[in-house]
Amino acid sequence: MSDNSLPHNHGEKNIETHLRKMLAKKQDFNSLADTFKLLDDSSRLRIFWTLCHCEECVLNIASLLEMTSPAVSHHLKLLKSAGLIVSRRGGKEVYYKVPDTELCRLLHKSVEKLMSISCPE
Repeated sequence: MSDNSLPHNHGEKNIETHLRKMLAKKQDFNSLADTFKLLDDSSRLRIFWTLCHCEECVLNIASLLEMTSPAVSHHLKLLKSAGLIVSRRGGKEVYYKVPDTELCRLLHKSVEKLMSISCPE
């Protein structure tokens, strides 16, 4: 047995090499863990889910979620810094939405599957 082999061989062919290759992507695992930590807050999760369906300003998000505008702004800043939402300025208003990325689509679907909720029609 070489130093890099697993202690027990359970008959799995080539899986060790694949697992080691994937597990070496520590930064990817760290990034995903950070995303899950960010969505560990129910307010941020609710904001994320809302913005999967529409583009909204802070005041409307605060009204929908029954939160204060400063609290919503704080959560939006964190979500935006993680790349889970994007913004655009329209006159005096800033509008937020979830970008069309693979990660955001997967997170959106996961939220809906795990919570048995659905998109508005």
